[in-house]
Amino acid sequence: MKEWQCKLRDPFSGISHLIGAFLSVGAIGILVVFAATYGNVRHIVSFGVYGFTMLLMYTSSALYHLLPLKKDALKILRRIDHMMIFLFIAGTYTPICLVGLKGAWGWSIFSVVWAIALLGILFKAFWLGAPRWLSTAVYILMGWVALIAIYPIALKFSIPAMAWLFSGGVFYTVGAIVYALKKPDFYPGVFGFHELWHLFVMFGSFCHFWLILRYVLYL
Repeated sequence: MKEWQCKLRDPFSGISHLIGAFLSVGAIGILVVFAATYGNVRHIVSFGVYGFTMLLMYTSSALYHLLPLKKDALKILRRIDHMMIFLFIAGTYTPICLVGLKGAWGWSIFSVVWAIALLGILFKAFWLGAPRWLSTAVYILMGWVALIAIYPIALKFSIPAMAWLFSGGVFYTVGAIVYALKKPDFYPGVFGFHELWHLFVMFGSFCHFWLILRYVLYL
């Protein structure tokens, strides 16, 4: 077991997100099939964007945390890993905005979030060593941009849909705070703050996947 673990940089974080990557492949298939069956082109495209960005995020994270590469190669993977977080946040907003909200509010939030995502990708491309608190704050603020449209969202979404939407946001936010503070750190190197953060990301992903499949699909 020890020999196997030493070949992987961060076994728990890497394997958990590798599982997330495999689940993302299944999620893409389910989302696109259901979108084609019960929705229209907008459903298919936006659901596909969401699923594909989820796959990119989990795959890049798994590769970065698993592969025992040299320093320069790891730096490239780390940069991609951080960039994909911005991409996935924007990808998650895509069906919520274009299918759920629609209209001026939907397109406005969609445009703002994708603009932030592109700026965030450039930010990580040129300043990978930015303070942890700054990166975390940007992720959280981007994730909660939807609050500016809370009233039109409440008009469009049912109470259960709102519950899944905000539950996902809470999971991501709590996980991000754990990541920023590096606490709680139960068993450093095995299951500490970073591994906990990865689990919160997976919980948040499931909430929003279910929101999109069960509720946004029929809007």
